[in-house]
Amino acid sequence: MIRRIKKLLGRYKNYEQILVTPYRSYATPHHLYVYGRILDNEPLKIQQEQNFFKTVKNTYKQFDSFEIPDAELLLKLPNGHLFTTKSDSEGYFVFNENLKENLAEYCDEEGWLSFELFYKGELYPKTVLLKNPFEGELLVPDEKAEFGVISDIDDTILHTGVTSFFKWRLLKNSLFTNAYRRMPLKGSAELYQKLAIGLQETSRNPMFYLSNSPWNLYEYLKLFLDHNQFPKGPILLRNLRGPFDSTLKPEKPHKQRQIINILESYPHLKFILIGDSGEHDASIYTDIAAQFPDRILCIYLRSVQHKKRMRRVKSIIDNFETTPVLMINYSEEAEQHARENNYII
Repeated sequence: MIRRIKKLLGRYKNYEQILVTPYRSYATPHHLYVYGRILDNEPLKIQQEQNFFKTVKNTYKQFDSFEIPDAELLLKLPNGHLFTTKSDSEGYFVFNENLKENLAEYCDEEGWLSFELFYKGELYPKTVLLKNPFEGELLVPDEKAEFGVISDIDDTILHTGVTSFFKWRLLKNSLFTNAYRRMPLKGSAELYQKLAIGLQETSRNPMFYLSNSPWNLYEYLKLFLDHNQFPKGPILLRNLRGPFDSTLKPEKPHKQRQIINILESYPHLKFILIGDSGEHDASIYTDIAAQFPDRILCIYLRSVQHKKRMRRVKSIIDNFETTPVLMINYSEEAEQHARENNYII
């Protein structure tokens, strides 16, 4: 609390500990993009058997962030190439670089490239540098990939209760439930594993996970995906806009911008889009398919128990003929469609 008061008064200068978190991102063989955040925070420790009060404490810590602005960071690739950048006023940093060398040569069998991040900012006498270097990874999709998958997270693979009255269920599930105890929607992990393999013997088809959740929940969602054995993929969240944020608001919704970025990054690759009927996925996905008619193989929308929203979604997709759109109640329905269309074995 004392630290928070000092920060509000502009007297908080002496950082206690340096935590650099690079988010799982994606790249092309000749374009590097790394996004992350640097904070004066402890690493989040979510334990499988923690009690309710520990869960609430972890939730508070995720949003009670102490940003480190204007901090210099150095990124080192396996080939020895170095890049530098600085964090912005909210502690976010980005490396956005073009390269002549082929990054795919340094990836593992599933297309993941590991890199190191070094903190080069000022260290005070009592500052603890939690690591140096910090480690990150990004995905360079295999050129032999048959297709990619772009999936929503909320109520598509993770039940959040976004359609509940006043969103009480959403708040309870997202903020007061241990990530280890969150249950994926039945059969979703198995479906995604099969889509990642496709018709091949190895997991070459890239997976991308989208959510309107803030970056504060990155570690929470990453743990959920890994613990439930979803195929590893970039996790794309969004920045929280404060009430006094004077920056220009993006013209397009977060999910739409992210999907377009992915499509433009891999112009040779076709995609399957997976979402739900609870929010705006139907309108966003069909708009994308109309804009890129030859790039979207199909759209799977998981049905939610909300009559009004289901009617709205059906009004959007009933006369949509550009791309097949399938409303599904169970993962097996999407799996059957994927098999019949030779997307999976």
